[in-house]
Amino acid sequence: MGFILRASTTTIIVTWLALFDGLLFVVVNGDFNYKEALTKSIIFLEAQRSGKLPQKSRLPWRGDSALEDGSEPNVDLVGGYYDAGDNVKYGLPMAFTITTLSWAASFYHHELQETGELQNVMDAIKWGTDYFLKACVKRNHLWVQVGDPVLDHQCWMRPENMNTPRTVLEIDEESPGSEIAAETSAALAASSIAFKRFDHIYAHRLLNKAKLLFEFAKTHHGTFDGECPFYCSYSGYNDELLWAATWLYIATRKPMYLEYIQEESISASVSEFSWDLKYPGAQVLLSKLYFEGEKSLEDFKTQADSFICSVLPESPYHQAYITPGGLIHMRDGANTQYVTGAALLFSIYGDILAKHNQKVNCGNQEFDSTHLLAFAKAQMDYLLGKNPKGRSYIVGFGKNPPTRAHHRGSSVPVLSPNAVISCPLSFVFYFSKDAPNPNELTGAIVGGPDRDDNFVDQRWASAMLEPATYINSLAIGALAKLSGPLAHKA
Repeated sequence: MGFILRASTTTIIVTWLALFDGLLFVVVNGDFNYKEALTKSIIFLEAQRSGKLPQKSRLPWRGDSALEDGSEPNVDLVGGYYDAGDNVKYGLPMAFTITTLSWAASFYHHELQETGELQNVMDAIKWGTDYFLKACVKRNHLWVQVGDPVLDHQCWMRPENMNTPRTVLEIDEESPGSEIAAETSAALAASSIAFKRFDHIYAHRLLNKAKLLFEFAKTHHGTFDGECPFYCSYSGYNDELLWAATWLYIATRKPMYLEYIQEESISASVSEFSWDLKYPGAQVLLSKLYFEGEKSLEDFKTQADSFICSVLPESPYHQAYITPGGLIHMRDGANTQYVTGAALLFSIYGDILAKHNQKVNCGNQEFDSTHLLAFAKAQMDYLLGKNPKGRSYIVGFGKNPPTRAHHRGSSVPVLSPNAVISCPLSFVFYFSKDAPNPNELTGAIVGGPDRDDNFVDQRWASAMLEPATYINSLAIGALAKLSGPLAHKA
């Protein structure tokens, strides 16, 4: 049965579905086709694949690329993901992409299964984990980058035809990189949880590597600067160590990881969740454990609440800037990662709070799960088209979506495998061409509008038009929540 709620000019249809474990589940028919947005967001990740592609590709304009990656040091580094609109494979953002995808696959397993997208998400995770397993074949050693970012950014060519150097970078005991080692550990631990349902042997392999990488990260402290200036870890490595230890504890339930979290880790209250700053993600995970009986983790619940309070506009402790149209805006350049990151955490934390009948206290104000979930939905709805411009910020979705993504593969037409274009001419022929991209970058969430909700669909406006894997990976869980047939039971 159902009923209709009317508020001003908005009609929301609510259908009662079931009474389960004392929780009433409802579906709210929302403003957009969230299932379509979810499907297309996953397709974008397929556009970012490097290496030998499967025969059945949903993007006919993509082909095999970088098939000799790692050949110079005589190691197989074929595969993995290009991070954004260029052709470099960066370890830190790639690992964060896989960690957050795995979180979505585990937490919103039912929703993804019901929408028919679970297998596609698992395939996306495995494309990354297969690469990481090859990148960490030696103990206390990890290959962390493929491609020369300076030379790569001097050429505008699709990966299938690139001829820029595929330089490789590594970390080891002499040149450590705790943030990258720990994030890769988190990715492998989180993915092991997701795979445990389907492939116990593969999950065990992932978890073993995760343990070794965490030990390497916490034993050999050091910040790796090789990915600067593009992916400098400004927050340091303590957040990644806490993040990795949390995932390892969830995956193993071994006291050694809980002891690290309780006695050795460093945490902080911040208003941002991103590839560089993982504290809020760990705090939400640890809050769930606190509600389930780990009372020593109460401080992390307080910190998770602090994150919520620092973002919610209604909170007296609000810190995050909200545009006039209602969008979180942290900084120019891939700003939508902060939007999808907040939407994911608000969705997950909202569901956790609902299950345990808990609320968030922000000074003299109190916010329940309904409030958090509504904020998450509002952020995603803005990206889907409910904004001052009345346009979508997802390529190939909704009304007036972006057509000129700052992306080499999308903006350069399919060329002969033997085609050679000089780097200077590549900018003349493709980057500077004032026309829509010849290849639709389906599902890419672009960088988005500025702090005043202004947006121009021009390829050279990279801050607004460049997509990234971690923008989309953070959106998968939030969209799964919105498109799932049942409200989530954590």
